[in-house]
Amino acid sequence: MRIAWIGKKSPFCGNVTYSREITNALLDRGHQVSFLHFAQEESEPDNWPNFQEVSLPFIYKSQVYTIPTFKATKVLTQSLRQIKPDVVHASLTLSPLDFVLPEICEQLSLPLIATFHTPFAGKGAKLISGTQLLAYQLYAPFLVNYDRVIVFSQIQRELLARMGVREENIAVIPNGVDTSKYSPGTSKVKAEFKAERLFVYQGRIAPEKNIEALLRAWKQSEMGTDSKLLIVGDGPLKPSLEPFYGWEYGIIWLGFVANEDRRIEILRGADVFILPSLVEGLSLSLLEAMACGLACLATDVGADGEVLEKEAGIVLNTKTVRSQLRTLLPVCQDHPELTTLLGQKARQRVLDRYTLSKNVTQLEELYKEVLTQRPLPLSRRA
Repeated sequence: MRIAWIGKKSPFCGNVTYSREITNALLDRGHQVSFLHFAQEESEPDNWPNFQEVSLPFIYKSQVYTIPTFKATKVLTQSLRQIKPDVVHASLTLSPLDFVLPEICEQLSLPLIATFHTPFAGKGAKLISGTQLLAYQLYAPFLVNYDRVIVFSQIQRELLARMGVREENIAVIPNGVDTSKYSPGTSKVKAEFKAERLFVYQGRIAPEKNIEALLRAWKQSEMGTDSKLLIVGDGPLKPSLEPFYGWEYGIIWLGFVANEDRRIEILRGADVFILPSLVEGLSLSLLEAMACGLACLATDVGADGEVLEKEAGIVLNTKTVRSQLRTLLPVCQDHPELTTLLGQKARQRVLDRYTLSKNVTQLEELYKEVLTQRPLPLSRRA
């Protein structure tokens, strides 16, 4: 099958990881993949497959959104006309191009599928961030024009359906992890940081991640010199937080770690993973930590609470994160048998529900379903 994938290669975020892992897996299964993305000046990220690439010109891009040039629409249209894919799959980048894609694909008679990553608060809750609410309200009328929209949980499916997207056109395909790569294993990270117990946060250092609640809870818990908290990631709040939560409290700021093997080494050496976010989609960082056998504590936002339900981890309430962590951090420190058991259950949950292999199989089935319902023109059939 020929697939035109529209997504991100930088700057690093969950959308980038999603595009890299899925396109790698599709190529491994014999599909032809062309990758269309906004051109970059940065050094090439690691572990990207060797495929045909098309660079789309842009004015500005960040982890959150991208502003293309006026020329980008023309470049995209011409590229799709030349590639002649069977399916176009857009891993939506929060860009104005997301809104014109249905019109372009309709003109070219190309089936169009979207993966909608925008995070949300959780069960029965209003979207905490006005920006996130606006994104759902803004996208819903345009998602109606996609042949299928992929989301990560039933909760997200219901939310979009309430906003007018036809429920039968919304497919729930959770994120998946390569469990042979992300797995328990040996690591020298504890020795490196002189820690007997190692806790990890991995993600953006941004307001929606609520990391200050974790930092305050850690500081107030007085965890002692043998326990360390690694902060892996970068973002706008890092300069204002790092000076107040440093080595003297056992907090180590590693910044953004580009090398995937190093990130896996960190996870394999850790005991507990903590994600105190106020909004999420389905966190790949959480799934990666679970696959590596860490005990995981995460808030009940997006689909994260669903991932950890029924004793696969500890689900936190967004309203009381700091007080809960003040209690739980010392418990996790003092009871390694508890964190070992939680880590085993977390790993098993990923094996049961969230493997990359299952994710890609569901995706292939969705492509076939869409093609069956919307046959290709005779001129483009094999």
